[in-house]
Amino acid sequence: MPAGSSTGSLLQTLFALILVLAVLGALAWFLKRYGPKVGGGNANVRVVGSLNLGGRERIVVVEVGNEWIVVGASPGRINALATMPRQDAQHGDHGGTNAALAPHSPAAHSFADWLKQTIDKRK
Repeated sequence: MPAGSSTGSLLQTLFALILVLAVLGALAWFLKRYGPKVGGGNANVRVVGSLNLGGRERIVVVEVGNEWIVVGASPGRINALATMPRQDAQHGDHGGTNAALAPHSPAAHSFADWLKQTIDKRK
């Protein structure tokens, strides 16, 4: 009699465990599908453009409010390189290639020119 009793108890425990895991899975799916959205919904921050420098290094222009922040991104670090006022898109361009610098700085014809000017200023 003890062998049958332990087998029934083990099956009952296994069934309860499967039921609890199924309920947790269903709850996770429901929250992911219908729950509150976390992150990514901030309309004040957007990526204007990016340039790959190597395998894992990039320069990214991020728009935050009315300002553009030029950011250097690598696997272990993110550094703010420069800031400038938000630029309007010109000639159907989305603001990445023909943007001018702040009014007190000379105009750059492309992001590469602007980056070169910024690096030359730091030397």
